[in-house]
Amino acid sequence: MRALVSGGSSGIGASTCVRLAEAALARGELAQIAVCGHKLTTGQEQIVRSIQSLGGTAIALVGDLGDPDVPGQLVEAAVAEFGGLDALVANAGIASPGAICDLSVEDWDDMFSVNLRGAWLLAKASYAHLKRSRGSACFTSSMSGQLPHAGSGAYSPSKAALTMLAQTLALEWAPDGIRVNVVSPGMTHTAMTEKMYADPQIKKEREDIIPLARIGEPADIANVIEFLVGPLSGYVTGQDICVDGGFSKSILSHIPGRPSSSS
Repeated sequence: MRALVSGGSSGIGASTCVRLAEAALARGELAQIAVCGHKLTTGQEQIVRSIQSLGGTAIALVGDLGDPDVPGQLVEAAVAEFGGLDALVANAGIASPGAICDLSVEDWDDMFSVNLRGAWLLAKASYAHLKRSRGSACFTSSMSGQLPHAGSGAYSPSKAALTMLAQTLALEWAPDGIRVNVVSPGMTHTAMTEKMYADPQIKKEREDIIPLARIGEPADIANVIEFLVGPLSGYVTGQDICVDGGFSKSILSHIPGRPSSSS
């Protein structure tokens, strides 16, 4: 498994890097993982060491995906190191709250340049290599890309567009044997959300509206990503899997006075 994971320094991306390595090694394959981040951090270096301790190979790559030259450079560096590419995980993303009409053009463009354009350029640069290996790609979108989220600024629009990008690529790349899927995390405890979940009241209130009664962990998302780029999903493409503990399907349950199975 030769994989490039953007946003691999922490959270979902970091967990995915380790999970991909574990799964590949368990299958008796080489595990070669490019851990990509915005800038070199101790967290990124730790992920590289973790993969190496498992018996895999890992390299740390850095670059700002908002720079249109960077995605191609990251792919080129990974391919030069590994001799090819079997999987792309376009996971990097940024979020910034705000009302749509309060956004500046710069705010809008910053969000789309990383969340959408960066992922598109990673895919574009990876295409020939994935075609050669008949590989796969997974894009990390969001529950907020499936459902409108007031106050999320350009985040929800950018993630909705990312999902459509991935599903369009799934159709265009299918004749080449490349599978493309999407994972859409729900409420997940990561470094980005740490401050929020440090408030026990907010954490409890959120857990109370999730059918599985807990906040997701990065490993919950990483397990699905590994499935979607791995051999067990060989007949799955163009899908968007929401990993949210059942929350997005529970909306009717919150209607006051609605009969329930316990009433």
